[in-house]
Amino acid sequence: MLLTIDIGNTNTVLGVFEGETLADSWRVRTQANATSDELAFLYRGLIGEYRIDGVSVCSTVPAALREIRRMAGRLFKHVPVVVVEPGTRTGVPILIDNPKEAGADRIMNTLAAHHLHGGPTIVVDFGTSTNIDVVSARGEFLGGALAPGIEIALDALASRAAQLRKVELVPPRSVIGKGTVEALQSGMIYGVAGQVDGLVRRIRTELGTEATTVATGGLAPLVLKESETLQVHEPHLTLIGLRLVFAKNA
Repeated sequence: MLLTIDIGNTNTVLGVFEGETLADSWRVRTQANATSDELAFLYRGLIGEYRIDGVSVCSTVPAALREIRRMAGRLFKHVPVVVVEPGTRTGVPILIDNPKEAGADRIMNTLAAHHLHGGPTIVVDFGTSTNIDVVSARGEFLGGALAPGIEIALDALASRAAQLRKVELVPPRSVIGKGTVEALQSGMIYGVAGQVDGLVRRIRTELGTEATTVATGGLAPLVLKESETLQVHEPHLTLIGLRLVFAKNA
């Protein structure tokens, strides 16, 4: 079975594939300073009795990569390990000014989105940041837009405004909030939905076509029902990309 690991700034998502089927997955908090021994202890507990015969990793946290390599070398000594980094064969042409700036997770999302839905495609990844990535009809990564993630924006607002605070991220009774909590919920959820819809419409105009829009990321369910442009929900898009890139390299 293939173990896929997507290390994000806030959370790490792990998945175990049997062939093309995702057999199991987990989401844990990213600890950038965790040692390889701590990671091995955690991952061994999650994986349990699954027999791992390959590992595929991408990370947006450079500090975590060294310990992940050490962990993989100890926990999975005799299986191939693919770490997505510059020089890894992905099959994705990166058509931006500096290809090395493209995050590995964005390239994995591009690869998976084109594999699943063809192109052109717009991927909206709701995580620590809200990433909007554009995939051409030929599977090229064209660039996109980055914005603060929902939780980051709420944390910043609560820390800078004395009378505001963190609230539960659920849709309020109406867009017109009747109190501080509902007003914050309205601004966060409906505001992000409007932001995404506006950017997606502008991107479609630039592309000159109604590109399929795919939502992914841990916070995507908060916005899906409120958005007018999100069409498909693929919660494990990055893991699927890791499975595909492993097949190209291992």
